[in-house]
Amino acid sequence: MTRKSLLLLVSVVFAACSVSTPPPVTVPQPVTETLHGVVMTDPYRWLEDQNSPETRAWIDRENAWTDSVLKDLPRREAIASRLTELLRTDETSIPVLRGSRYFFTRRKAGEDVFSIYMRENGQDTLLIDPSPMSTKHTTNVGIDAVSDDGKLLAYYVREGGADEVEVRIFDVDARHDVFTPLPHGRYFDVDFGPGKTLYFSRFDPEGPRVYRRALDGNAEEKIFGDGFGPEMIIDSTVSDDSRYLLLHVSYGSSGQRTDVHLLDLANGGPLKTVIEGVKARSEADFAGDDLVIKTDLDAPNGRVMIVSAASPERANWRELVPENHNAAIQSISPAGGRVFVRYLENVKPRILAYRTDGTTDGEIEFETLGSLTDIDGRWHTPQAFFRFSSFGTPPTIYGFDVASKQRTVFYRANAPVNPDDFVVERLFATSKDGTRVPFFVFYKKGLRHDASTPAYLTGYGGFSLSQLPAYSTRAISLAENGFVYALANLRGGGEFGAAWHRAATNEQKQNVFDDFYAVSQALIDRGYTSAQHLSIGGTSNGGLLVMAAATQRPDLYKAIVCGYPLIDMLRYDQFLVGRFWVSEYGSAKDPNAFKWIYAYSPYQHVVPGTKYPSILFVTGDADTRVAPLHARKMTALMQASTGSKNPVLLRYHVSGGHSGGEPLSEQVKNESEIEGFLLRQLK
Repeated sequence: MTRKSLLLLVSVVFAACSVSTPPPVTVPQPVTETLHGVVMTDPYRWLEDQNSPETRAWIDRENAWTDSVLKDLPRREAIASRLTELLRTDETSIPVLRGSRYFFTRRKAGEDVFSIYMRENGQDTLLIDPSPMSTKHTTNVGIDAVSDDGKLLAYYVREGGADEVEVRIFDVDARHDVFTPLPHGRYFDVDFGPGKTLYFSRFDPEGPRVYRRALDGNAEEKIFGDGFGPEMIIDSTVSDDSRYLLLHVSYGSSGQRTDVHLLDLANGGPLKTVIEGVKARSEADFAGDDLVIKTDLDAPNGRVMIVSAASPERANWRELVPENHNAAIQSISPAGGRVFVRYLENVKPRILAYRTDGTTDGEIEFETLGSLTDIDGRWHTPQAFFRFSSFGTPPTIYGFDVASKQRTVFYRANAPVNPDDFVVERLFATSKDGTRVPFFVFYKKGLRHDASTPAYLTGYGGFSLSQLPAYSTRAISLAENGFVYALANLRGGGEFGAAWHRAATNEQKQNVFDDFYAVSQALIDRGYTSAQHLSIGGTSNGGLLVMAAATQRPDLYKAIVCGYPLIDMLRYDQFLVGRFWVSEYGSAKDPNAFKWIYAYSPYQHVVPGTKYPSILFVTGDADTRVAPLHARKMTALMQASTGSKNPVLLRYHVSGGHSGGEPLSEQVKNESEIEGFLLRQLK
């Protein structure tokens, strides 16, 4: 930002908002620096200090102003009532089966938080209830691992929405905690090993490390990870028979290289390398005495290899499932003596079962467009589990008998919604470079949509994450209020394999924004809505997406909801775990990467006097993944810069974060505020 732009920024008349009072004045404290020959001024660098008295006072003022603007939102109480109906139902996770015991988390109707349960002999028993741990119900628990005999449970305790947790060990028969917990930290994996040991991978200040600790001791023995820096991620998994430890070394959270190693826990010996130093993403799992490996090595849509765990080197691999050029492999899951391969074919999920000789053994399929999770099971266990849902179809967890291929319902959500009341369509848009981009639309049956119909479009477009029509209370509530709800399958995701992901990373990141604009325009051209009635929303990388849209195409949208976002892309990797994402975006420290990042980074492209849409930023202190400073700085800059009468608001939570952390009552309150904001702007 030039000095001239800064002077224009400061001179903007705040009273241009459509509300009765202007936003709080945020005094700029300009910091000017030169990066790779480009002079830039950051007027709100001081808001990066989250704990300073000045920042805390600023947050209080912003929340108070947001309160005053949103106090009389249309239909807010009705929306809250409907959301309460949709959310205050039983909700259950996919179970972990050990012996005859099923372990899962459940939040019963009317409860704020999930508890940990065990089902045995058809009876469900409450094991761990986090409600007494916090008077505000902001403490959460979840299952990390269960011992092979089902007698020990490793579970995490999370405060608010932070990623860091404490890991405790629970004696299932005695019904109480035992041994010394693992200290508060960021854990990638926790697993029980042979001889009453615990194996875990943790993010330490110097980088990820893998440890072993006797359950009845406190001493941690580091067994892997020396030399890896804080941009790396290491996952560790103990085999079903506790003989091996499988190690995945990822070069960033979405890098093009994953190394895989194997450690023989039973017999000792040197570390064995499955794959290393190859530009390919590979994921291995245990299938008895073999490893099965999903890899995009010489196969952008993925293929599956198999190799003996005793000699896992790449020279010994053989192909089990060849690449399918019409469908991208999303994951593999060994269970019940079969390898289940989950595909996406034109963004419709399907699962095929394979024997270890490469022959197929049936398919799991659904008629409805929706979201299908991985098969969850173990190689020697006859039963596996998966979950299916769609926008208006509540989740059902199925037990699957691998031998008979029979499904049984382990749990079906009892949400008060009828899927037959809605329409789900799969459509395609054409992006700037001619790429066909799929998207889904969801709306109430009988809706006669036209240019006056309010619409909400969301997307993600990053980190190889595929976006499918999963159950969504926001989608249902908005559709019931006359909206068209749309979900875009943008490049950067994994819907069409590795090439689809790489097509919107690093120097090609602009493609994801162009795809989003193409879907937006398709909604308008097909008569679902108009620019005056189109809203967009996104979280995290999706927050970056919608802020790029705000700065590049402010004419195309009426309202924006931006949650827990990345925005100042020139500095993102200097905070929290931002270095994980350099493989996706690049780093401005690199002069070449600086060029493409600077070209789209939203914070550097706010132009004073531009008529920006209405914006509601949402973030909070407990986000320890994406630094809340992005939303703070962008709120101040947008409030000072917008030339429209549309409000720019910040809702700043003190307990919520990337990993949730808010009780159900707060979730209802927050979501009804977001939807009320959208209704006010669009209807």
